[in-house]
Amino acid sequence: MTRKIILDCDPGIDDGIALILALFDPRLEVMAITPTAGTVDAEQATTNVTAIIGKLDPVRYPRQGRAFVANDTGMPTDAHLNGTDGLANSHFPHASRQHDQPSDKVITDLIRRYPGEITLVCLGPLSNLARVCQRDPSALPLLDKVVISGGAVSHAGNATAVAERNFYFDPVAARTVMASPITKSLVPLDVAEAVTFGVDLLDQLPSTQTRAGELLHKWLSFAFRVAHQRLGRETIALQDALAVTAVTEPEWFQWQDMAGDVEVAGNLTRGMSVFDRRLRPEWQTNMEVARRVNVADARDAIVRGLRYAGQQTC
Repeated sequence: MTRKIILDCDPGIDDGIALILALFDPRLEVMAITPTAGTVDAEQATTNVTAIIGKLDPVRYPRQGRAFVANDTGMPTDAHLNGTDGLANSHFPHASRQHDQPSDKVITDLIRRYPGEITLVCLGPLSNLARVCQRDPSALPLLDKVVISGGAVSHAGNATAVAERNFYFDPVAARTVMASPITKSLVPLDVAEAVTFGVDLLDQLPSTQTRAGELLHKWLSFAFRVAHQRLGRETIALQDALAVTAVTEPEWFQWQDMAGDVEVAGNLTRGMSVFDRRLRPEWQTNMEVARRVNVADARDAIVRGLRYAGQQTC
């Protein structure tokens, strides 16, 4: 049986790769892709989702939401690492989709239509899910679970010294979701940064003559170049692709029940994920957190998934 999922994302390069993995994984039925601002602004996020779906032309088209304009994000978009359009300067044309419903409305409609069947995979800031929590909390128990790519337990941040980018972009949303009764599985930077890829990944991708391969070669060549020039590193982590792997292969991860929250106001700690790790914790457990992963299996699964996607987009 396939698992019904919604991909909630802010399509930069990493999100785009995760979308390719999920759209062509026979174990997953992507019911919708719901964009949110983050790596790029709301309009560009919506355009990127439309463009990726159109370029890949999957057998089954998912529903698409429309991102809303976020307020008080506290940080600029991530163009220096992903290109001005978030997708390695692909510059896809803006498509007019005036009848698309807001992303949070799409999420709510689907989880009410398929109660207990939908896994929501959050690859960007948690703005859309926070809106569901606030506007229609009675829908939350109808979700099967939520898998979140974000936060950090012991790892340094990638937006600030202590904050992971998705949580830093919209910390109020992250805190709202952490406090909600939803069943949550968190895939933090600690695990994501353990699964890295060198430039030899380019040799393992599907041919550029395939629709998936064309996008992957462009995006990943850009990502490796920027990582070397701007970050001084020769490898990259695919955080969002790993979160999709956590949906399909959860047994490869070591999970720990933890109690966590998100700082929303600190001058130095805004967006920091904080966990009660005392010998006698006083906070109530509210999520499971991936603490370790079988690195070799996860890396191989991502490569296999990308190659398979190429076979489906010839």
